[in-house]
Amino acid sequence: MWIKSGLLPLLLTYIIALVLTVTPIPAMFEPWRPDWVSLVLIYWLIAIPHRVGFGTVLVIGLLTDILMGTTFGIYATALVLVAYPALRHFQRIRNYSLTQQLVIVGVLILIKRVLVYELEHVLNDAAFNWPYFYPVLSSAVIWPWVFLIMRKYRRRYLIR
Repeated sequence: MWIKSGLLPLLLTYIIALVLTVTPIPAMFEPWRPDWVSLVLIYWLIAIPHRVGFGTVLVIGLLTDILMGTTFGIYATALVLVAYPALRHFQRIRNYSLTQQLVIVGVLILIKRVLVYELEHVLNDAAFNWPYFYPVLSSAVIWPWVFLIMRKYRRRYLIR
């Protein structure tokens, strides 16, 4: 039942994104780590908005908060605020070329990173540093491959 409805493959992508978020990588590449959770959520929000909505984004955001050890609700809030334009304009985004989508995804992830930084700054007095925004660029650059891999995965496992 879970596989036939596509729920298990869908949950698997969230788990993979969360694992990739905390998987150790060499220190020189750490600032460039793509924002995997945001990439996966944005893909599902524009691909199947009738199945993935604010509730899913909120739960994944809270799991990210727990995983990253941040103040509870920071990632959840930022992801929900970024999910709104993706859900509101999913039909437009879906029809854009991959290059145009790359720009939109980059802007959405930039907004998310700014929101997370501002919340961390207000709540925990976080200091600003430019490498914090490097994942915006790496996530935007990797978006076409994420999109194509996820689309193939969605079609393979009939996630509708």
